[in-house]
Formats: sequence, C-alpha cells, structure tokens
Amino acid sequence: MALSASDVSAMYSLLANSMSRDESVRKPAETALAQSESRPGFCSCLMEIITAKDLASQVDVRLMASVYFKNGINRYWRSRRDSSGITNEEKLHLRQKLLSHLREENYKIAVMLAVLISKIARIDYPREWSDLFSVLAQQLQSADVLTSHRIFMILFRTLKELSSKRLTSDQRNYAEISFHFFDYSWQLWQSDMQTILHGFATLSHSYNSTAVEQHSDELFLTCERWLLCSKIIRQLIVSGYQSDAKCFREVPPVKEVSPGFLSAIQSFLPYYSSFQKEHPKFWDFLNRACTKLAKILIVIQGRHPYSFGDKCVLPPVIDFCLKKITDPEPYLLSFEQFLIQCMVMVKSILECKEYKPSLTGRVMDENGVTIEQMKKNISSVVGGVLTSLLPNERIVLLCNVLIRRYFVLTASDLEEWYQNPESFHHEQDMVQWTEKLRPCAEALYIVLFENNSQLLGPVVVSLLQEAMNGCPTSVTEITPGLLLKDAAYGAAAYVYYELSNYLSFKDWFNGALSLELSNDHPNMLIIHRKVALILGQWVSEIKDDTKRPVYCALIRLLQDKDLSVRLAACRSLCLHIEDVNFSEREFIDLLPICWDSCFKLVEEVQEFDSKVQILNLISILIGHVSEVIPFANKLVQFFQKIWEESSGESLLQIQLLIALRNFVVALDYQSPICYNLLLPILQKGIDINSPDELNLLEDSMQLWEATLSHAPTMVPQLLSYFPCLVGIMERSFDHLQVAVNIIEDYIILGGSEFLSVHASNIAKILDLVVGNVNERGLLSVLPVIDILVQKLIAICLSGGDNHVPSKTAVKASSAAILARILVMNTSYLAELTSEPSLPLLLQKAGVPVEENILLCLVDIWVDKVDNVSSIQRKIYGLALSIILTLRMPQVLDKLDQILSVCTSVILGGNDDLTEEESSGDNLSSNRSSVEGTVPGKELRRRQIKYSDPINHLSLETSVREKLQTCAAIHGESFHSTIGSIHPSALAQLKQALKMP
Repeated sequence: MALSASDVSAMYSLLANSMSRDESVRKPAETALAQSESRPGFCSCLMEIITAKDLASQVDVRLMASVYFKNGINRYWRSRRDSSGITNEEKLHLRQKLLSHLREENYKIAVMLAVLISKIARIDYPREWSDLFSVLAQQLQSADVLTSHRIFMILFRTLKELSSKRLTSDQRNYAEISFHFFDYSWQLWQSDMQTILHGFATLSHSYNSTAVEQHSDELFLTCERWLLCSKIIRQLIVSGYQSDAKCFREVPPVKEVSPGFLSAIQSFLPYYSSFQKEHPKFWDFLNRACTKLAKILIVIQGRHPYSFGDKCVLPPVIDFCLKKITDPEPYLLSFEQFLIQCMVMVKSILECKEYKPSLTGRVMDENGVTIEQMKKNISSVVGGVLTSLLPNERIVLLCNVLIRRYFVLTASDLEEWYQNPESFHHEQDMVQWTEKLRPCAEALYIVLFENNSQLLGPVVVSLLQEAMNGCPTSVTEITPGLLLKDAAYGAAAYVYYELSNYLSFKDWFNGALSLELSNDHPNMLIIHRKVALILGQWVSEIKDDTKRPVYCALIRLLQDKDLSVRLAACRSLCLHIEDVNFSEREFIDLLPICWDSCFKLVEEVQEFDSKVQILNLISILIGHVSEVIPFANKLVQFFQKIWEESSGESLLQIQLLIALRNFVVALDYQSPICYNLLLPILQKGIDINSPDELNLLEDSMQLWEATLSHAPTMVPQLLSYFPCLVGIMERSFDHLQVAVNIIEDYIILGGSEFLSVHASNIAKILDLVVGNVNERGLLSVLPVIDILVQKLIAICLSGGDNHVPSKTAVKASSAAILARILVMNTSYLAELTSEPSLPLLLQKAGVPVEENILLCLVDIWVDKVDNVSSIQRKIYGLALSIILTLRMPQVLDKLDQILSVCTSVILGGNDDLTEEESSGDNLSSNRSSVEGTVPGKELRRRQIKYSDPINHLSLETSVREKLQTCAAIHGESFHSTIGSIHPSALAQLKQALKMP
C-alpha cells in the first residue's frame, strides 16, 4: 500500500525514534522504516520532511531522512523485477521537488541534497531528466550568493558522478555539458576572483572590525562558491575532453584556464602571512585554494600534456614552481602543502613521456601524415621549451637546493625522532611521497637525477665529498655539517644505480661508513640510520670481498639502541637476503644473533607497521637460509605470540601466514613439530564463515597446500579439514589452482583412508568444476582425475575383499569406472598403466604386480562381473573385448574367460530390474516417462545416464570385430586356443554373436 501526505507525521516520528539511545524505542522504529522503504510514496514522505520549513531546526531528523532517501535511490530508483520500486510519477515529483528547494541554509542538508540529485542524475540524465542543467543554469541567473553556492554544490557533485560513466554515449553527453557550461563557469570564476581580491584588499587595509564583520560572511560564501567553481572547471576540462595525448587535438580551455589559475595563486600568496593571525577563516581558505589550484594544474597537465605544453602555459607554470622551490619567500617554507604541489608539478613535467622523443612505430592517419610524426613535432617543441627553462646551471641549482635545504633534518624532525623513533621511521620512509615535504623532495630529486645523470653524477659526488670533509667521522655534535652529511648520504643512497659509475662503494665503506658505525655516541644515530639505508640501497654494488663486513654492519645496526635505526637495518637486511647474490656462507654464523635480535625487536616495538616489517624479515630469512630447524622452537614461540597479538589486524596475520608457509617448507618432513601452533591457525584461515575470511583465505590456502606437501603422514586434524574445500569451491573458483593442488596432496598423502572418508566431497568438487570453468581451469583439474584413476587401479588390484560385501562393492564399482575409461579412451588408460609412477603407487599400497596392469584388470573384470549392475556388466564386456586387441601372447591365456563373460552378458541382457538405465528400443519411451515427473537434479542425473554413449554401443558387434583383430594378430595360436574351448561354451558364443 502506497504512502501519502497523511503519513508524513508518522514517518517523522519513526525517524526521530530511530536515533534514540533507548534500544526498545530505536529497534521497532528501524524495523518499521525498513518495512516501509520499498513502498511507493516513501521517498516523497522523506522529501517533505527534508524540505519542511517548520522543521528547519530539526537537522538530525532531516539528515536521517536524507540518508534513507539516498538508500532508496540506490535500491529502488532503477526498475526491478522483485520490487515495485518508485513509480515514474513519483520520480517526476521528486525531481521537481528537489530543484525547487535549492536555497537550503543548513550546509550539511545542502550537501545531502546535492548528493541525492547527483545519484538520480546518474540514472536519469539525459533520458528522463534532460532539463536538469538548463533549470540549474536558469536559476543561477537570478540567484543570490547562498543559492548560487548551493547550485554549484549540486553541479559539482553531479558532474563528478556523471564523469565516472564510461559508455561512449555517456562521454558524448558529458562533452556536450562541458561545451555549454564551460563559458558560464569560467566567466563566473573570473568575476568572483575579482570580488575576492577586492574583498581581500579591503580586509588587509581595514581597521574597522564591525565593517569587516558585516561583509565577511558574504565574502566567505563567495570564496567557497569560487572554489566549487574551480573544481567544476577542472571536471569539465578533464572529463569533458578526450586526452590530447590520444586524439592529438588541442583543448582550448587548457590555454585559457591554466594562466588564470596560476595568476590566482600569485595573487593569493601575498595575503598568506598577514591573514594567518588577523583573519584565520580566510587564511584557511587561502591554504585550501592555493593547494587546490596547484593540484588542478597538475591534473590538467597529466590529462592534456600537449595543450599544457603551449608557450603560454608550460613556461610560466614551471618557472613559477621552480622559483618557489629554489627561492621561496620565508612565509612559504611553512606552507608545506603548497611547496609539495610545486614539486609534484615539476616532477610530473620532467617524467612526462609525451615530452620525450618517441620510439614507437608509424601509425598513419587518413591524411597521410603519421600520428607519430605529429607527436614527434609536438614533443620537439615542448622539449625545446623545457630545455630553455632548465639549462644546466638551473638543474644543478635545483639538485643542490633539494639536497641542502629539503633533505636536511630540521629541529622539529629531530624532536619528533627523539620523542618517538618508531613513528619517525615510518613517517620518513613509509609515508606516501606526496604527503610530506622531504619524501616529495626525494622523489623529485630521483627523477631529476635520472634525466640528467651525467650532469649530476659528479655534482652529487662533489657534494658528498664536501659534506664528509666538513664533518669527519669523529664529529659527534649535531652541527649543520653533520646534518648536511646525513642529507648527502641520503642523496647518494637514492641514486646508487647511476652514482656507482662515479663512486666506489668499497672505498666509501672502508674509508667512512664502517668507521662511523664504530662510533657509539648517541648523536651518531642520525648517521647510523642513513648508513643502514645506504647498505640496503647499494646491495647490487656490494661485491664478494665486502659482503661479510656489510652483513656484520647490518647485524650490529639491528642491535642499535635506537628503534628507528634498528627498523632501517631490518628493511636493508631484507634486501640483502633476497638479493640473488646473497651469500649464506658469509652470513650463516650471524644467523643466531639475527634471530634473537628480531625476537627482541618485536618485543620492543608498538606499531603495527613495525611488526609487519620484522615479520617480513623473519619470513625472508626462513625462505633463504638452510639453518632453520635448530631455531624451530624459538620460532614457534615467536609465531604463537604474534598470532595472539594480531587479532583484528588482518595485514599482520597475512604476513604471519606467509612466514608460516616458509617455515613449513623449511622444516619439510619435520613440520609436525609446529602443528600445535599451525593447525588451529590454518583451521581459522580456511573457515569461510570466519570474519576475516576474505582477507586471509588466499594465504591460508597456500599454507594449507604447503602443510600437506611437506607432511610425512596424514593426521586426523588435516583429514577433518577437507570439507572446508567444498565450501570454498562452492563460493567461487578464485582459488582453483591451489585447490587442485590441495586435492592432489590429499589423495597422495591420505591414500585409501582419505578416499574412503571423503570420496563424496571430491565428487562434489569435481562436479562443481567440470563444465563450469574454462579450458584453462579444466586443465588444472585433469591431473587430479589422473591420480584418482591411478588410485582406482590400486583399489581394484588390492586384495582383502573376500567375505566383505562393502569392499567387494567398492572394488567392483572402481573396476567398472576403469572399464569405462578403457572403452571411451583406450589410449589414455594404456598410457596411464605404463607410467613409472603407477607401479610405485601400487607397491606403496601393498599390491604385487608381476604382469601387465591391463591384464591384471582382466582378472578383476572376470571375477567381479556378478557383483555389478547390468550396465556395468556391459561396460565390463566392452572393456574385455578391447583387451582382445592387445599384442600380447598372454591374452590368449585369458581368451576363454573373456569370451565366457562376454557371452553371458550378451545373452543375459538387461536383467537388473532395479536399474533405470535402458538400452535399445525402450530408451526413448523411458525418457519420456520420467521427464516432467522427476525433480530437477534427479532428472538431470537420469538425462546424463540416458545420454551415456555406452547405451549406443553394441557389445555383440564389438566382440565380433575384436575377435577378428585378435585372430589376425595371433594367427595359428588363436585358432588353437579357440579349438580348446569347451564345445558348449563355443556354441553359446556363436549364438550370442549370431554366427552360423
């Protein structure tokens, strides 16, 4: 039943009650709302609550209404078969209502309304809501500052939502919006820019606080609208035009907007320092505005590099950024976010592939001019601009400034380090490079050096030498010279691959680094940390005669008093141990102290990232050294502690699973010594009902496979875990290959015991996979089927089934499967029975095999023919007839038995009344009798049986043909053997084969 205006009051009460702290009030309200959300009219009731003027002060209830409205759009706006959803009439009403309520005073509600419109526009524009943008544009003509701000919020959210649609038609629509909306947005942006600058000039010269207060609110709203307008312009340029790097067409707005954005930054910056104390609200705006404009310029350059490369855009932008980096005003040094954007821009330009000579092939356009030539021409022009803007002396200056100013630790850095060395380590070395000034400067330096290595190699070596001379290894005071040496060491560490042409690591290590490591003064931790970094970065340049002292140095650093130094050493040790030239011989005696240092370090650190880093080193050690077993007990204790402390930290648990896998592999057949730790962890990881299942499953399955591969025997716990694999495979085939390996391991390790318990589960998995995966997936499963067939042979040929009906039934059914395989794919079974692995498997199962395995199977088929169904007897007969074609004299020894079985099967016909299989003429009648009366699964099972190719093979014809082949192979011996068959048996054979 639909909701109407009369229900608005009740809906308001439910929304209010849904926010109550009293569960007895909240729960019924939430249930009632959940039951109402699919009813027609629900969103209309919510809309009335959101926009009601008398509820303006009830912000919480209105916000909750908007949240339910948003959920309603996500769930019911599109037509759905399982729900009546929202009618077209109600959608029209809601769209009109939303556009009639643009002047919302509460900011949070206004944001939610913008989100609602953008969500609907994603679905309805342009087909159902073609006038959306024209209505908004029309409203802007007469809007006051508040209304226009709200409209721009809507425009920004909507354009952002539509930009994520990727269909060609959607992108065409977006391009059309850009074409119509850009001019208006850009004109308003310029107009607002003048208003803001005029307002700022007034603010900076005004001494009348009352007058300032009266105008500041409207000016601030204009600032916010202008900022929204900037974001909209970015959206229109970036998403409204195809990248010029792909279409080679100029994007005119780039040349219009970019200089304007740069000019705005230049106009705003002078107010930065004066507004900080006098007008903090506008100082905050300046922070956001300058940073956002710089980010927009970076995005535009990345999207439209060729248009940005124009002489009116690229030169002033890069020149401005370089000046701010190399010669910033004093106030700018505290504006780190803006300096970061300047560095990001320069880095983006330096590594832009469109500005470099192209090495790709020739692609012709319709005019006969190669696209490659067009690209080369543009690149050449931009390259020339860059060369003129970055002469050698400016490149050298930039390199020096980055190292001498931005690499150098500040007093606040040192204070932070001393207060919390662990946090300092992660802040400096693991932070996203665009978030902090020093990592950003380092990233820019690396690109600058890569582009100009021949020029800068000698410069960096000279600076390094200057820093080392200015601060000898004996200096321990924290002087500018020591801090410069630290910076120079960092510069040398980051570009080792190029700097090795100008600097001998061996000489550097022996002459300075090793001496500095022997100095234990507390202040030397600054240099020690950087030496740890160098030893890791320069790993490829550390040759045989230096490896041992470097390993010793890193172990010593791993025992340093400072956590930051120890964590840096931890990371560098990982790089050395993983290196292809790692020398275990030089490291082996250091292993005990390395383990102990890691165990001790993990006790002292507090942060999650630190534990992951240490666990990673331990995992790498286990995977790369041979001496693991002597430390097994300590490692088990360590892993147990980490596991207990890792609850809720899935990333740490993943690292632990990887380490445990390496541990199991290293222990090999001694792995059961860690089962008390391992098996409970494994059980949790492969449980699809575990809260962490999505995060841990992949690595847990890898650990499961490793555990089985390296287990000496099957243990009950591992045997009991196998059903988990069925659940995993029922959910998805994402882990098919490792699942196949696990099945294979279980069959090989568990043998008959495993198959007797879990045969039905294997069948489930194979039934899930076969027919439901592509060829690649199917290929991964076939080896398991191969092993299963070998196991079936072992079951068939093993003894011990006399007077045990269940064992006899298993052996007889297994033999029937093998017979079917022989009939359907004779060459496969022949190849499989001749594989060297099969006799080994049979020997392990205690089955003595003295003759050809196929001939051994003949004895089973002959012996068990009375223990199987009629269709299986037919399969036995067909398989035995194929045996007649083997080129072996022993076949004649079994000829009498083979022909006797075949005769009895042919003459016996279908005497198994319990079987529902049919052959011959009544096949079609039986099929029609079951269809429509049997449930789906059973019907499909019977359809498979009825389509069985065995039903369409004639045993009589097969025996007759194969007998002729046998006679041709063996000649006189065959006739002699036939002559020795009892006359009555021979007469029955002729009767069965309809021979005269």
